[in-house]
Amino acid sequence: MNVDDIISYHQLISAERVMIQKGMNFGIGKEYSVLLMSQRTNAPYEDVVDKTTGILMYEGHDQPRTKDCPNPKEVDQPLTTPKGSWTENGKFFRAAMDFRTGLRERAELVKVYEKIAVGVWCYKGFFELLDAHFSLLDGKRKVFKFFLKPVEKKSFGRITELPHTRIIPTEVKVHVWKRDHGKCVECGSQKNLHYDHDIPYSKGGSSLSAKNVRILCAKCNIGKSDKIMGVLPWLVAISGSISGINRHL
Repeated sequence: MNVDDIISYHQLISAERVMIQKGMNFGIGKEYSVLLMSQRTNAPYEDVVDKTTGILMYEGHDQPRTKDCPNPKEVDQPLTTPKGSWTENGKFFRAAMDFRTGLRERAELVKVYEKIAVGVWCYKGFFELLDAHFSLLDGKRKVFKFFLKPVEKKSFGRITELPHTRIIPTEVKVHVWKRDHGKCVECGSQKNLHYDHDIPYSKGGSSLSAKNVRILCAKCNIGKSDKIMGVLPWLVAISGSISGINRHL
């Protein structure tokens, strides 16, 4: 799976090879955790991406609704369960604190999936869990806030910095999904979809504007790459001709 692939919930589960029924999943992979996020209207939690730094601020989760807790939004988010074991909040919080205080050398690696529409998800990529806060929200109750930095996982497990301007914002993805009607703009396919840069990021194309982002299927995306590669020899030949002319002037 590649970053910006558009998938169903079933494909998400298949990719992780485990049933995921909650948003926070610590240590679910052999070398990483998984977070499901949503910035859609009426989302249950306030997940925010800082536009200046690209840091994802992920809100912890409330305790389940029960007879003793009819309104989870009125009580503190739980650090531990009634039996004293760590909740998912607690597991992520402990990992963040251990990294911040130097008890663990490397930050927890986290895969993030974001919800685009009902039944539609997008793979957002890898992040590192750098820090966490457990503080009052609006002076009423305490909630967790987890701070994650986007990174790129290379071969052999190597982690490198990822410019946040390379990441397509969720609001752009939601807008493009609606604009392109959830279909490949080239052939109309609704399978194997991907958010594509019209002008590649490596060539100066923006990830921050919907004008430069569109939906392509895998087949048309490969066709686009073939066209680009076909143009390169022509550009090289033209460049060589111009250089030859300049040498004779």
